[in-house]
Amino acid sequence: MIEVQLDWYYRCVWPDGFGARGWKLASAIDDPNIIASTPATGDQIPTAVFIHDILDHALCGLPPSGHRAESIALLQLAARTGADPRPDLAQMVDEDLMQGQANGEPLDSLLPEDLKPQRWDRPCSGRAVIQPLIDRLGPEVVRSRLTQHLLEIGVAGAAKAEAAYRAWGLEYARRGALGLALQQLFTEADRQVCEAGWHQASGLIAISQERCALRVQSPQTWAVASQY
Repeated sequence: MIEVQLDWYYRCVWPDGFGARGWKLASAIDDPNIIASTPATGDQIPTAVFIHDILDHALCGLPPSGHRAESIALLQLAARTGADPRPDLAQMVDEDLMQGQANGEPLDSLLPEDLKPQRWDRPCSGRAVIQPLIDRLGPEVVRSRLTQHLLEIGVAGAAKAEAAYRAWGLEYARRGALGLALQQLFTEADRQVCEAGWHQASGLIAISQERCALRVQSPQTWAVASQY
């Protein structure tokens, strides 16, 4: 039986500039854009950010951050939960792209072709890239086009993300059930580390075709598992 294993770390306070309590995958430890997650969920999405990082990023072959990767991952989240990805895409546009900020690549390379100027008078970056577009087209037009473009990126990357997920030997159609099972385990494990008063912990997430488990390896051995 194939079993996928992903390492994780827990800290009651992360020394990453955010100081958040929570969990991170090992792949996100050195990524300054990743904030630790608790089991808290959104109003419309029944799984936490940590589960999103597992199912929609790591197992879909996507980096833990970057606007292009996150656009694809949000479409993967939508596919397993039924959530509308557009509000989160619009939030990325409002908070980052409209401010001239892009993660994972230069902003000018992230722009759709119809928003890219035919030529640059001089090298530009950041706000100098986005402001001329806002001045020429208006903020609402730019905002709407960028949101649509991120949606298009997510749709275009869906087949490759699904193929990466299937390459682990997992059933893509069961990601919704797996996400709910992992969320339950995550909630139980977070309760355990809080009640035990651990300042830090580490372990792994193990996933097979029928079963998932969350295992603590340090500071002591503990595990919880579930069928899905």
